[in-house]
Amino acid sequence: MTDHDRDRSCIARLVAGEEAALEELYDRHGDLLYSLVLRMVRRPADAEEILQETWVQVWRSARTYDPRRGTVGAWLVTMARSRAIDRIRSEGSRGRAETAASREIPDPPPDASREAAHVELSRRVNDALTKLGDQHRQVLELAYFGGLSQTEIAERLKQPLGTVKSWTRQALLRLGDLVPREEMS
Repeated sequence: MTDHDRDRSCIARLVAGEEAALEELYDRHGDLLYSLVLRMVRRPADAEEILQETWVQVWRSARTYDPRRGTVGAWLVTMARSRAIDRIRSEGSRGRAETAASREIPDPPPDASREAAHVELSRRVNDALTKLGDQHRQVLELAYFGGLSQTEIAERLKQPLGTVKSWTRQALLRLGDLVPREEMS
């Protein structure tokens, strides 16, 4: 059974209410999602909170997954990315409303082994990004790290929206090949 088949099986089991299916998806995709979200929001505590919200959303909306629109991994990345963008926009609004005198409470020290695993995964994802073609790397960076929609990317790159969508799908598939899930466990 391929990873894609396992992921689709997990979605079917989630729809049936099987909690173990969520654990299985988390084990396979959690580190990649954390790495991408952390790169977007830059604070571990925020990244962890966003991912918790994402996994709750996965649990509640598993029946909305449509395999014709992409892989389960791409669906998960899209949900996590959307949550991260919402947080970034919310933080921007809140930041403008707060006074300069407000101080942030520092995050507790991170778990060293977990932090090391995330650093290694981030390194692997960054290495994989450098192996993508320029347009594929650029659309992923603009989407996942810049928080732009595909329409905004198309406008910025002066490319048709369909082309940007194709590049994004091709880039995600290639990235999945370059950073195998088995290595992330």
